[in-house]
Amino acid sequence: MRNSALVFMALAVLASASAAAQQSKASIASEMQKQLASVERQVVPAAEAMPEARYNFAPTQGEFQGVRTFGSQVKHIAATSYMWCSAISGEAAPEGRAGEDGPASITSKADSVAYLKDAFAFCSNAYASMDETTALQPAKGGNSTRLALAALNNAHCMDHYGQMAVYLRMNGIVPPASRRQRQ
Repeated sequence: MRNSALVFMALAVLASASAAAQQSKASIASEMQKQLASVERQVVPAAEAMPEARYNFAPTQGEFQGVRTFGSQVKHIAATSYMWCSAISGEAAPEGRAGEDGPASITSKADSVAYLKDAFAFCSNAYASMDETTALQPAKGGNSTRLALAALNNAHCMDHYGQMAVYLRMNGIVPPASRRQRQ
């Protein structure tokens, strides 16, 4: 009798564990959202770290002629994210938000950071719209798949994050993601 109870309990635990594992099964959407969240945890604090007075900073020494300012980097990340994530979801980006450089009306640090955060939220929702079938379908208006555009968006954000990190360091600011954690 005791052995039967132990076997029953073991089977119940296994069944429960199996059900929990199936409920937390990774999906394309959840994995891409995790990557996007990781990107956001680096990019947004970097955008917040630069003082507003330095948002117009762009390097001038060496091979930096014609590069974007720090604030323009932030807006560019947001604008292209809206553009690509709109194609992923098939949902139109808010008026004037998508493109290459973002709205000219956004000039302050606070507005730039809010625009950036809104773009990350828009992309998280776009990534959530993918499933194992739709992820490999062409995105709206192009030949790339929805999954490829999501990967491109994440990589593009990190490319510009690298530039932002250099700009921060050129202004004597250690990027938040590079700061040692205080215990």
